[in-house]
Amino acid sequence: MSSSSFLLGADGLYRCADLQHFLWQSHGFGTRMANPEVDVTLRQVHSDQVLNAHPLRDRQCEGDALVTDDLNRRIGVRTADCVPILLLDAGKRAVGAVHAGWRGTVAGIAARAIEKMHLYFGTHPDDIRAALGPCIRECCYEVGPEVASQFSTLFPEWPPVTGKQNLDLVEANRRHLSAAGVPADQIFDSGLCTVCLAEHFFSYRREPHNPGRMISAIGRLD
Repeated sequence: MSSSSFLLGADGLYRCADLQHFLWQSHGFGTRMANPEVDVTLRQVHSDQVLNAHPLRDRQCEGDALVTDDLNRRIGVRTADCVPILLLDAGKRAVGAVHAGWRGTVAGIAARAIEKMHLYFGTHPDDIRAALGPCIRECCYEVGPEVASQFSTLFPEWPPVTGKQNLDLVEANRRHLSAAGVPADQIFDSGLCTVCLAEHFFSYRREPHNPGRMISAIGRLD
């Protein structure tokens, strides 16, 4: 995974500097202060369902990832601790937006999104740039053995799971992306923790009774 600059703009959005090199796209990761404009989102259900946004209205369907190569059609996901992943296909000018909670991560939703981009648009994994935005980090994400045990295959270096475990969802998704063929130096991590950075982000773990939501969105401009 490559280190990358995620810069906070005057509009209150974080952007991945490496994606910004591609002038045909627009993207942003939301904060407490602002969210990017978005045309199509889903009714998220913590699944591995990936949909083509082309025929959809906003919140028309259930699922947890969207892909598109439509012009001026911004797709997005809502998060408040789960990992938002924005995908950019530098070859076919297609994009994806993924909501990866622990259930979706176990199911490999990031890799499923790349499979769907290949099916719909002819995407090659080595053309993908993946930006992983603000989310709960290993420092703040303690889970019970019933959850941790479902990640034991993905983290073979762990000792046998017998109790609580701090879970690194970003690393889990990086491994899925890498296994799907995305080069390591084209996977970019914001390094931003939604729990630690209360002034910037909503967090379900920190505010379970009334968390807000951040939108992460991406679209093709030309």
